[in-house]
Amino acid sequence: MNIVLTDEALQWFINEMEVESGDTIRFYARYGGSNPFHEGFSLGMTREEPINIGVKTVIDDVTYYIDEKDLWFFNDHSLHVDVDATNDELKYEYK
Repeated sequence: MNIVLTDEALQWFINEMEVESGDTIRFYARYGGSNPFHEGFSLGMTREEPINIGVKTVIDDVTYYIDEKDLWFFNDHSLHVDVDATNDELKYEYK
């Protein structure tokens, strides 16, 4: 399992969340919504210090990670993060 971010997604984090060197961004399972694997759950994202990193990707000294307790949500798929150009929001794919 990996976390893959496009250049557009990295720029989105800089523009929208003002990420900078040393920041940590967590992707997590949240109650509500839907996804391809678990009805009633969707993917959330926040700036948060890690406790138990399950998977991480470090780009430009910014750590993007999923906590161990949220790995179940991905069903052993990698998370691909891109930007939907229509509404300038993040979009997620599970590969």
